[in-house]
Amino acid sequence: MEEEICPCGTGKAYKICCGAIHKGKVKAQTAEELMRSRYSAFTKADGDYLMRSYHSSTKPLSEKKEIVRWAKSVTWLSLLIVAKTKGTVNDTEGTVEFKASFLENGEVKVIYENSYFSKEKGHWVYEREN
Repeated sequence: MEEEICPCGTGKAYKICCGAIHKGKVKAQTAEELMRSRYSAFTKADGDYLMRSYHSSTKPLSEKKEIVRWAKSVTWLSLLIVAKTKGTVNDTEGTVEFKASFLENGEVKVIYENSYFSKEKGHWVYEREN
């Protein structure tokens, strides 16, 4: 059986890349790793992980079902990391600029965002669009 390649674009097997983060076996070490794991969670429509990876002050719990419904309704194509600032293992904040491409109703669309990440209780979390 062929191993599933992680949708985040690292080329690694999903189970040792974002899959391990989604299951809580390891935590994202950098803001970029968290960004990649969130993209992969969208491709898997993993609403539980998406909610866990939000900062407590910005978590949209009431929107979870809608986020999952939308994530399932599109075909995810690719993630491109454009730039990043800080967000290393030793930092407490950082940004990741990215483009996430997907197919919706037969049309290719792109989410372009510069996301702000911070550490909360020692873990990287998504806080907001920067």
